[in-house]
Amino acid sequence: MRIRNVMLFLSAIAIPIGPGPAWAQTFFTYHCRDGSEFVAAFYEGDRRAHLQLDGKAIALAKRPSFSGARYVKGNITLRISKTATTLKRGKTTTECSAG
Repeated sequence: MRIRNVMLFLSAIAIPIGPGPAWAQTFFTYHCRDGSEFVAAFYEGDRRAHLQLDGKAIALAKRPSFSGARYVKGNITLRISKTATTLKRGKTTTECSAG
């Protein structure tokens, strides 16, 4: 009984412990013309695009672009502009839309 009372007391005065404020994040689900789909996550303070593609997590580094944004890792390129989003895997490119 005494242990239970001590535990209740400690839980009543406990200071919440855990991670700090969550990073601002934005998630988009893209559906592509070739039938593929992927989720892209963008985190505040992180210049990469984090994709869930073909059942795998992959982080694409931001690269210079004349317009919009371009993210690359290996043979995967994600381009996002005001007018279109394209996903290139190897030599195959497909147009995608969020939603």
